[in-house]
Amino acid sequence: MKRYLGFGIILLMFSAPAVLAQDHSDHGEVGVFADYFRLSDSSPFQNFVGIGARAAVNFHSSVQLEAEMAYDFKRNYTRTFTDGFTTELVNTSFRTLHGFFGPKFQTGSGPFRVFITGKVGFDNFSISNSNATSGFTSAVGLTNGTTRFAVYPGGGIEAFAGPIGVRAEIGDDIYFLNGAHNNLRLSLGPQFRF
Repeated sequence: MKRYLGFGIILLMFSAPAVLAQDHSDHGEVGVFADYFRLSDSSPFQNFVGIGARAAVNFHSSVQLEAEMAYDFKRNYTRTFTDGFTTELVNTSFRTLHGFFGPKFQTGSGPFRVFITGKVGFDNFSISNSNATSGFTSAVGLTNGTTRFAVYPGGGIEAFAGPIGVRAEIGDDIYFLNGAHNNLRLSLGPQFRF
């Protein structure tokens, strides 16, 4: 039985490229990007930068199914909290992780493309107060290790010279915690067609 299962998996691996390559020359894309995320729930706004990667498979020359993940580096800053009697300086480390999956609709398959996308996924927030009071987490409304359902509508442009290109994208990273929270998200990086 194990031998048949292994044979079936190998058969699927070799047949998938043939099925996806029926009517267009490009089969998909992979890319890496620099990520900018502006968390709008804190005052003042918190700006995060990070890195990410994405992969897409073509279903048609103008429709792709895409998955991406980005990690925004932790940001350290100091806040002052008081309870009326004592004041405490708190060094807070805060980082985000984003993961999205969904369709991408683009104009044709030439060297220059305009696209829109709508993805669903998650935003994960990690906060460390270094054993201090929980004032920052209550100010932002997030707790350590919080993962929230998120949607991402966005759009952008791609420019290719052969199989190598560059992609710029802007969108609204909306996570849900007692309602929708809109956050600006930008990405820029190289893209590779295969």
